Amino acid sequence: MKIKSLVAAACMALAGSAALADGHGDKVKVGMITTLSGGGAGLGIDVRDGFLLAAKGNEMLDIVVEDDQQKPDIAVQLADKMIQSEKVDVLTGIIWSNLAMAVVPSVTAQGKFYLSPNAGPSALAGKGCSPLYFNVAWQNDAFYEAGGLWANENGIGKVFLMAPNYPAGIDGMTGFKRTFEGEVVGEVYTKLGQTDYAAEIAQIRASDADTVYFFLPGGMGISFMKQWAGSGVEKNVMGPAFSFDQGILGAIGDAALGVKNTAHWSKDLDVPGNADFVKAFQDEYGRLPSLYAAQGYDTALLLISAMAKADVKDAAAFQAALEEADFQSVRGKFSFAANHHPIQDIYMREVVKEGDVVTNQIVGVAATDHTDVYGADCKM
Repeated sequence: MKIKSLVAAACMALAGSAALADGHGDKVKVGMITTLSGGGAGLGIDVRDGFLLAAKGNEMLDIVVEDDQQKPDIAVQLADKMIQSEKVDVLTGIIWSNLAMAVVPSVTAQGKFYLSPNAGPSALAGKGCSPLYFNVAWQNDAFYEAGGLWANENGIGKVFLMAPNYPAGIDGMTGFKRTFEGEVVGEVYTKLGQTDYAAEIAQIRASDADTVYFFLPGGMGISFMKQWAGSGVEKNVMGPAFSFDQGILGAIGDAALGVKNTAHWSKDLDVPGNADFVKAFQDEYGRLPSLYAAQGYDTALLLISAMAKADVKDAAAFQAALEEADFQSVRGKFSFAANHHPIQDIYMREVVKEGDVVTNQIVGVAATDHTDVYGADCKM
């Protein structure tokens, strides 16, 4: 799938005008490689749609979109083609950490900027950091560390951990254990893309855990929660937002009610610009935005803010402009740490029902001004 369009944000028209006035008038060509088919397609579609919404109407962006099919080798081929044939200036879009690890080091080695709207593997936050790599979402451990802190403060003593066996899953459980002060009574790593969880649910049933803490993104989380709801196991469920975000909740339905999940964004977050974003997304696409859509939206706003201050051909100046993060994030406070990963608040959400819609609402703050531990190893 390939989409070419000249797009940019009507709401950022002033920034576009400033770019022209300052002499930064060359178009920026963006290569978006994301997952648009298969079980993880909903995540990539939301990132793409959020990005394109923020970019709507600005003729200074030329955006090429390709489907990585959730395959590292395809993602690498697409990145090379975009750099060598399409002559893109900036790349973005990857959802999965294993794909990011295959693509990002090669992209930055070829002198191109990469803005991550989702994947945040620890290896790219520490020793593998790059002046050309910016993560606009989170480092993989973030939501899990916040979950551990929340568990400590709310009397959760024994947990059973479950995640897929790939970089984001391993990073996530490492993050939870880093902050959790209780007992981990079980820990299972499943196959990426697994859909049958009968064996894992049996293990959880037999454990003395009071809470199941899991990360299963996309179709994996939908399958698990539907099977969990029919299992009769009565244990609390917690996790990061990735398993309980808006697109996923539409498929899970009432089985997710009451589940608590950590996120840096929610549609009910009361910060400037967020309500406008939610309405604009609904008007444009006919559905509520997800966390992934919010991240895609913020990624485009960051890019446009840098374009207003510097020419992408001047790598040092454009890097400095990106580092300023001079845009109004729909998640509220946002800045970059020295390793180009976010400093931001992380909230606890609960799955509730609003009329006929299953959705999330914020119930508290899990972590304030959170940043990752890997930055200490980043030397730029």
